[in-house]
Amino acid sequence: MSEDYITGDFVAVVAKENGVNIIGLTRGKDTRFHHTEKLDAGEVYIAQFTENTSAIKVKGKALIYTKHGVIESGV
Repeated sequence: MSEDYITGDFVAVVAKENGVNIIGLTRGKDTRFHHTEKLDAGEVYIAQFTENTSAIKVKGKALIYTKHGVIESGV
């Protein structure tokens, strides 16, 4: 296990409505979906960027907390 895996950045997603989708995308030559989650209002999902995860897509109304600040999606 590499140190990047252990110290990768985290994000927290707080759903503001039912049916918020979170999609994890892979690293490498071909970016692919590798994980999906569906949240209901008030649910929280914490994700980490790792050797395999290079991006996270959020669909729906949610608050996304990062070390850079808070982003509101689906406004």
